[in-house]
Parts: sequence; structure tokens; C-alpha cells
Amino acid sequence: MSARYQRPRMNAWPTIVYDDDCGFCTWSARYAAAHGPFVLVGFSELTDEQLARLPPDYESCAHLFVGDETYSCGAAAEEIVARMDSWEHLPMAAFQFLPGSVRRAIREPIYRSVADHRDFFGRIRRCEPPARSE
Repeated sequence: MSARYQRPRMNAWPTIVYDDDCGFCTWSARYAAAHGPFVLVGFSELTDEQLARLPPDYESCAHLFVGDETYSCGAAAEEIVARMDSWEHLPMAAFQFLPGSVRRAIREPIYRSVADHRDFFGRIRRCEPPARSE
């Protein structure tokens, strides 16, 4: 490891907040963490400070904390994929050239459709949810 490289402190890394009682959500969060610099925090592990950063209906989607910013739902998914080192970040880089209003009009319905059908997607990809193993 280079003397100039310093691994960021864990709390300095972007934090994915996800439903840790959902197999597809757990798989998705772990996949992102395997391909990017993320800390994972399940809904069952949230601190009071983290809860204060989330919207009242936080359990309806995933979130991403980056510094003082909180991204939710489709915006969180976009930011997560953009930070990954896997192939998915390539089409996301092109997507991010679109105006914000256009991106929002595309990503939010797609995110909501996937979130609303996570039981189906969980048949394809899933991990044992941590909240269920406690």
C-alpha cells in the first residue's frame, strides 16, 4: 500500500441505509458494498442521530448518507451506483449527463417499481436478512 494512500475512517465513507428485514434489499446493499466504499446500516441498527437525518416514511426505500447530505429512494440508488467500481457505473455516468429533472422523472418510477416488487426480485437475488437472524 502506498504511503500516500490513507483509508478513510469508516464514518467518513458513504453509508447505505437499507431494509435489513428484506432478502433482496440485503443482497443489493451487500453487492454495492462489495463494489464501492460503503458502510451498511440496516433499519434495525439506526441510531437516533441517523434517524434524525431520514424522512418520516424512511422505511419505504433505501437511503445514502454522504457527509451532511441524505439521498433517498431513486436518488440514493443513483448515487450508490455512480460510486461503484463495477460495470454498472458506466451507464450511470451517461445517465448523469441528463438534466436533474429528467433523471428524477426516470429513476423514481423505476426505483418504486423495483421496491414494490422486491419479493419477486428476491426470488432471483437475495441474502439472509440480518434482522431475521437475531
